[in-house]
Amino acid sequence: MGLLDNVERGIEKMVRSAFSAGGKGQVQPVEIASRLRRELDNRSMALDEDRTLAPNVFTVRLSDSDYALAEQWGPTLAEELCDVAIRHVNSQKYTLQGPVRVSFVRDKDLRGGEFELDSSVEKSGSPSPRTSRPAAPARQPVRLTPVLEIDGQRYSLNAPSIILGRSSEADILIEDPGVSRRHLEIRTVNGITSAVDLGSTNGSYVNGARVEGQEELQDGSVITMGRTRITFRLMPPANGGQ
Repeated sequence: MGLLDNVERGIEKMVRSAFSAGGKGQVQPVEIASRLRRELDNRSMALDEDRTLAPNVFTVRLSDSDYALAEQWGPTLAEELCDVAIRHVNSQKYTLQGPVRVSFVRDKDLRGGEFELDSSVEKSGSPSPRTSRPAAPARQPVRLTPVLEIDGQRYSLNAPSIILGRSSEADILIEDPGVSRRHLEIRTVNGITSAVDLGSTNGSYVNGARVEGQEELQDGSVITMGRTRITFRLMPPANGGQ
């Protein structure tokens, strides 16, 4: 939620001077961002247990006056909205058929302050059904990297199975007398990361609840083993993942 809030605040700050000129009766970018996320949720379709398909092409229909304001910012505003969509896709683990695109068109039936949002699923390389300006360049979803934060250090989970414990043979050594030699496994399958207790003496806990079998981890989940606290994070790659 914090990331999305930051993106929306960035959009609002970026276009405040243009969109505040007329005050009331004009579409605000944060309204479009909110509708974009709802559209992703409402139009998503479950393909199987592990895949939910969501739209990736969005057309924002605006009144003449609002379109003129959006046109001043052109691709910059559209790119910011693409980032809103991509972050929501990543947070909900949706599947996309192609890169995200956002464009704006005039709709003479709309009054100032009104807008409509259309969405569709398009595979990579499919031609756009209409050409409109301004539009954002196609943006691929960012692949977030799972990491563990332990005592101020970050460990990238770059393998499907990572073992934590007091043993020198563990992938991540935890020097804590309350931790077993092979205490916990961090397992990643199909993009889902889980904590698996390996029969430890004192048990493992995720957000205060003891792990029975395995427990799926979310961004910000806190793992406790012995006196050691570990935070699970999903971080953008150093190069931005583009």
